[in-house]
Amino acid sequence: MSLDSEALHSVGYDAARRVLEVEFSSGRVYQYFDVPRQEVERLLRADSHGAYFSGHMRDRYRYEQVH
Repeated sequence: MSLDSEALHSVGYDAARRVLEVEFSSGRVYQYFDVPRQEVERLLRADSHGAYFSGHMRDRYRYEQVH
């Protein structure tokens, strides 16, 4: 899903695996693990997706770079 954000280009969520995939505006792609669905819903509803991600998700979940 594309986002209207300076920092985040798009996100995808696999609810069964609880994996959030984030493509940043830089083109880098990361997967974040064990992310609850409600956290993703809050991210998508946030006024600023980048600010929400940085403040609530970036250092909270285990992640790995995909691209």
